[in-house]
Amino acid sequence: MVKLLSPLKWAVVFCSCSYSYAGPVQVPGLQVPASAAANQEAVKDIFLQSYNAYSQFAFGHDSLLPVSKSFVDDRNGWGATIADALGTMSSSQDLFDQALDFVSKVDFRESNTPSSVSLFETTIRYVGGMISAYELSGKQHQILVQQAQQLVDKMVFSWVEPNQTIPFGEIFFSNNTPIVAVNNVAEAGTLDVEWSRVTLYTGNQTYTKLSEGSVRTIANLAHDLKTLGLPPQLVDPTDDMFVDAFLTWGGGTDSYLEYLIKYARITNTDDNLFADSWHAAVDSSIKILQRTSTVGDHIYLADWNAGEILLEGSHLACFQGGNWIFGGKLLNNQTIVDIGLELVDACWNTYASTETGIGPETFAFIAQDGTFSQPTAQELAFYQEHGFWITSTTLGPSDYIQRPEVLESNFYAWRATGDTKYLDRAASAITSFQKFLVAKETNGFAGLNDVNDFNAGLEDDTESFWFAEVLKYLYLTFDDPQNISLDNFVFNTEGQVFEAPPAKAVYGSGTPRSASGQFQTKTSDGLPLPVISPDPLVTIKPGPMNGQ
Repeated sequence: MVKLLSPLKWAVVFCSCSYSYAGPVQVPGLQVPASAAANQEAVKDIFLQSYNAYSQFAFGHDSLLPVSKSFVDDRNGWGATIADALGTMSSSQDLFDQALDFVSKVDFRESNTPSSVSLFETTIRYVGGMISAYELSGKQHQILVQQAQQLVDKMVFSWVEPNQTIPFGEIFFSNNTPIVAVNNVAEAGTLDVEWSRVTLYTGNQTYTKLSEGSVRTIANLAHDLKTLGLPPQLVDPTDDMFVDAFLTWGGGTDSYLEYLIKYARITNTDDNLFADSWHAAVDSSIKILQRTSTVGDHIYLADWNAGEILLEGSHLACFQGGNWIFGGKLLNNQTIVDIGLELVDACWNTYASTETGIGPETFAFIAQDGTFSQPTAQELAFYQEHGFWITSTTLGPSDYIQRPEVLESNFYAWRATGDTKYLDRAASAITSFQKFLVAKETNGFAGLNDVNDFNAGLEDDTESFWFAEVLKYLYLTFDDPQNISLDNFVFNTEGQVFEAPPAKAVYGSGTPRSASGQFQTKTSDGLPLPVISPDPLVTIKPGPMNGQ
């Protein structure tokens, strides 16, 4: 373990603390160049090739195993790929009709596997996918709302006690019994965007009350904003106490922070709690977490563990650049937008620096202060050339599991600036996917065991979010910017798009939310802990990525 101390512990930040007037997120009148059409067609071909492989070897199951020509039911066997891909395939009527017919016949009241049901994954993939498809198809297929409501009506049993505000993360549908365990703030705080849409189309306010109430509790839990502006990763629903003291924009916290500003936008609520809590998280992250690599001057957000700065990053956390661009525009705060663009550049560098042109699951870097695991001679040489090195953790080697976050943020950067370098980057990703991800056994698309060594082979999994997020963000990058405009739509954390009302003139008070009490947390000793973003091939444990 290496720890560096700097005499300049805090960055000097000049934030706008005046009243915030929202401007457009996108560049007005933005157009794509003529060359975009070929790239968009290439993305469509990848989608069809991927979905054809799924249809041939795994239709009706959750995910394709493209190397072994089989399938896995890791999302309760309800056909996660079909539900997740609904919104992306809406321009292909035949595929959409087939998918609509399938999801309309699923009995979501019972899991098709012995597994418990994840509130988070079920909400973002199934509920989000069906409600988004309902909106994108002109609100003519009411069965999609009914099926989404069927799921939510089962998940409400994750609130057990009358006064419980934070739900448990897993529930057995067979007896409506949740697993009593610690939750993470991302999974507890990433329900309100989708559940409020179900309320919108059914009139049942319970869904909004429960999902929004969880976010309010997390946001209101006393924490000292003089040093912290974002909550620890873990929270105990039984007593509303934070667990441990690990702060990150990565997995386990990520989409809670993401949804604070998105919920403010999609609801146009007059309650400043959501926008101001997001503003506080960003403001304190600039002051406390922002670090510049000693090679390449790349801007990263470090993690924080009980007062210790950890110089580590992840693909999951790379959503932050796009989120900061989006939120900075809504707050009319150019400082936030500019740092967001720098975060986008740093995350893209993790793609541009590898043999395959695809970025790793996790990485580390060196800054003027902070702690990092001692790199090997080979890793240090890589750092000296690229400003980061690829890390191997409990996840395994430097893999790629078809995550979308880097291309997601690249999409936001293109729409917000009109700089064609972001189109060039997206085109580069298309080429890399075509060259390195095709499994010859099925002609489907897989992940990589090692992004810097293609010979390490393919990971045997096609994620449902490959269709919902990666290919959607790529497709829209080359689409007419007025289609699914960031001024008219809000994306959930699974890439599902929802209609947004006309933007308000003001989001938030213009001032980060202040503290209301003392920071309190308890240890995780002896408590059952959740995994972060569970996957057939990857299980992420809570806390620091490198066990620091």
